[in-house]
Amino acid sequence: MTAVVCLGSISNIKALWESRIQKHQEELKEESGRRGKASVGEISNVWEGRIQLSKLKEKVYNEDGRLILRIEKEEWKTLPACLVKLAQLQEWQLHRTSLTAIPTFIANFNNLLVLDLSRNVIDKIPHEIGRLTKLRELLLSYNRIAEVPAEISGCENLERLELAVNKDLSELPYQLSKLTQLTHLDLSMNQFSTIPKAVLDLPALEWLDMGSNKLKTLPQDIDKMQGLHTLWLQRNEISQLPDSIRLLQNLSTLVLSNNRLREIPACLQSLEDLRFVNFRDNPLELEVSLPPSEDEEEDEREMFGLQFMHTYIKESIRPTNFRRKMMARFHDGRVL
Repeated sequence: MTAVVCLGSISNIKALWESRIQKHQEELKEESGRRGKASVGEISNVWEGRIQLSKLKEKVYNEDGRLILRIEKEEWKTLPACLVKLAQLQEWQLHRTSLTAIPTFIANFNNLLVLDLSRNVIDKIPHEIGRLTKLRELLLSYNRIAEVPAEISGCENLERLELAVNKDLSELPYQLSKLTQLTHLDLSMNQFSTIPKAVLDLPALEWLDMGSNKLKTLPQDIDKMQGLHTLWLQRNEISQLPDSIRLLQNLSTLVLSNNRLREIPACLQSLEDLRFVNFRDNPLELEVSLPPSEDEEEDEREMFGLQFMHTYIKESIRPTNFRRKMMARFHDGRVL
């Protein structure tokens, strides 16, 4: 029997086969192109990382055996991941770099003692900050931070914390009180309406600046800060002081300039270690003058200093002045 060959069918099969082969070759070519681009990209990233690392290494200084990364007035809005290769760093000093964020890989810097990122545009402190257990100083003044994470309590060796001029900062987590080594705290020029409870319960606090906030009163239990020797409260709206302030027996410096005090409370006389006070620019009711001093600068200082305070209190409790003061209050409607 003679075989019959269908030329149309063979032609169709051949065309289909060639089409599949061509498509496969095109896919292989595309894949090869993608791999080539990826390889070029990876190589480019590697070289870019090396260049950035090289630049960073130029900013590392060895001072007294301490490795310090110091960058100032240069544009570093973000910090590259290659920085983790310098994990032995003990200090970061980055000022005026327009840095927008503290990288989460900060947790890799286990030897960090000082983190100074003041005068940038940082708006958040990452939770990873709590893993810096050796950190002694955290300086973040002049930024845009509105919240402090509770994880900061993990910085168990922190001695100095500066958060001045963050403007929207108004609260602190109570976990901050677990920082048993913290002696220096600067919260000036923010939005605090009271001294946070976490601050009152800091066991080792010695120096506190809450100037230029929105304080109207001081907490009655302010005497919990028994170790405090310096208290800055200038430029607030404080109109009176709690009697418990007399129990801060280690207090040596008290600054209350530019507030709304109408009198200096007699209880301050019991602060035996007090060496410097300032009541300038308060609407005090009594006019008190001191004998002229040979040193004009000394006289200027003393007029609102310790001698002025004691003289004012002495004058205020004199019978004539006491009656005059009570009458003034009566006419002002403060005594019914």
